[in-house]
Amino acid sequence: MRLPGDPSDEARVERMIRVDHAGEYGARRIYQGQLAVLGRGPNGDVLRHMQAQEQVHLDKFSALIAQRRVRPTALLPFWHIAGYALGAATAALGERAAMACTVAVEEAIDEHYRGQTEALGDDEAELRDTIETFRAEELEHRAIGLAHDAERAPGYRVLSAAIKAGCRAAIALSERV
Repeated sequence: MRLPGDPSDEARVERMIRVDHAGEYGARRIYQGQLAVLGRGPNGDVLRHMQAQEQVHLDKFSALIAQRRVRPTALLPFWHIAGYALGAATAALGERAAMACTVAVEEAIDEHYRGQTEALGDDEAELRDTIETFRAEELEHRAIGLAHDAERAPGYRVLSAAIKAGCRAAIALSERV
């Protein structure tokens, strides 16, 4: 039951598309930053694989933005810089720190996407299925990060907590701004 002041179903879906577009844009930029530092290293192909999947996600949400006439977040220029900086900075700390970044981001996104799929009804089955497919790929990225010793990065817990907090803030801002 909707309460006074709650967004309409249409507004909730628009927020979902807006924030998911912003998140996939930011994810692509994180991988671009990581590849700038580590692209020629032993994990370059792994990073390129994950970036390619994020590009597919971004392309789908870009299409949904256009098809449904959803206003993208006004924060894209900020996420352009912040995403790249996060990727480059964690990569500069080493391959494990870059993978720790991936794990943290994907854990925050898993929580976010799970909430969205639970909130979407049968009238939005196609969007729900798309988000579930992308969620599975994000969990694959998390598994890749863990397989590449993310948890052995120096300061893993602090780094992970900071990145997750940043992701949650980015989600909250991008839904509305």
